Amino acid sequence: MPFLLLSIFVHAQTVLDQSNFTINQVWEMADSNNKRIQVQDLNVQAADAHVKVSKAERLPEIAADGVYAHVLPLPIYENGLFHSPGQFPVAPTYYKASADAYFNIYNGGKTNTEINASKVESELSRIQKGQQKQEIHYVAAVYFYEVFRNISYRGLLEQDIRDREKQLAEINQLYKNGTILKSDVLRAELRLSKQRMLLTEIENSIRIAKQKLNILIGRADDAPLNPEISDQETDAIALKQVDEYFNDAKTSSYKIQISEKEQALAKLKLKNVKSNVMPSLGFFGEYAFAYPQIQFYPYALSLYSTGMVGLKLKIPISSWYTNQHKVKEAELKVHQQAVEDEEVKDHIRQEVQENYIRYKESVQRIALAEENIKQAAESYRIVQNTYFNQLSLLTDLLDAETQLLQSKFELTTAKVNAKIQYYQLQKAVGNL
Repeated sequence: MPFLLLSIFVHAQTVLDQSNFTINQVWEMADSNNKRIQVQDLNVQAADAHVKVSKAERLPEIAADGVYAHVLPLPIYENGLFHSPGQFPVAPTYYKASADAYFNIYNGGKTNTEINASKVESELSRIQKGQQKQEIHYVAAVYFYEVFRNISYRGLLEQDIRDREKQLAEINQLYKNGTILKSDVLRAELRLSKQRMLLTEIENSIRIAKQKLNILIGRADDAPLNPEISDQETDAIALKQVDEYFNDAKTSSYKIQISEKEQALAKLKLKNVKSNVMPSLGFFGEYAFAYPQIQFYPYALSLYSTGMVGLKLKIPISSWYTNQHKVKEAELKVHQQAVEDEEVKDHIRQEVQENYIRYKESVQRIALAEENIKQAAESYRIVQNTYFNQLSLLTDLLDAETQLLQSKFELTTAKVNAKIQYYQLQKAVGNL
């Protein structure tokens, strides 16, 4: 046992102390530590407990009570209220101990309906928990790839700053040789200063995104966190036909499942309301000890016991005319849920179609960004050679540098956006 506990502790400590995470590890930590998921888990437990409460309604109702009282004198006004009364002798002490039980035999199916409704609510709470986990997975993925994107930006910008520093040294040398004006040096220094400020902004963005992700997965705000992403992970993913995603969404989409459960609850409520006009029948029994005997005449100053058993029938006559409006209201709720269910399915089809198209568009942007990098790199090479050969202006060189860096940024952005778009498609289908 000590060895087992030590192994568990070491493993848990390793998970907490590590700083490199894959997206699957982030999701696992979110499932275990996210507070919104924990709240949904408590909702599931409460719904399961409610099922047991509903089933307990089938058990007989048993109660016991006791009474101890001091009985006041009993005045008799034989000659009217305004004359002195006579006193009827009564025992000054009264006590009673009793027990009764009631067992429901039939109540129009209300108990079974309540049990079925609580089971549906339990299933609904589990679906809502799954939906919450999926939402957390998606938000975690957004933060995760936001950190990755900004770290990539930082790497590109740091390399660009190093290149610009070397270039500034060359420009200073040209200025010392008298081949260029001081304005070129100032422009190069200004651009380098802007790049350093941009690097500071990116560093701050990384810190903010890391804090958001750490909070989401239950870690300390400033805990080290580095996304671990392989080169293949950001490659384009081969999609199925859009109709296949539609079919998957019909069975996997949490929104559709929730809508169907809410529709089932509305039908059960209608059934429960309709049963209001049904009679109820139950077996009852009671037994009591009391002193003195004042229930039956002649009275007796002595302890007595009494009891009875039998069947109790109740016919709710007033419900025959008051329940019509309740039934109408419940029927309208059922129809409303049916319409809302169709609307949810329409929305899911639209959402799947949109994310499917957007993902393909994102893949095209990746290819375009890769081609733009090649063109920007070639343009920069040409302008750089011509500038240092005094054949072009510094503004042309700075524009070419900016375009090359921007193209690299756009490639990183396109890859991250494509991955997030794919997760959006999976979320719409219900597979995230």
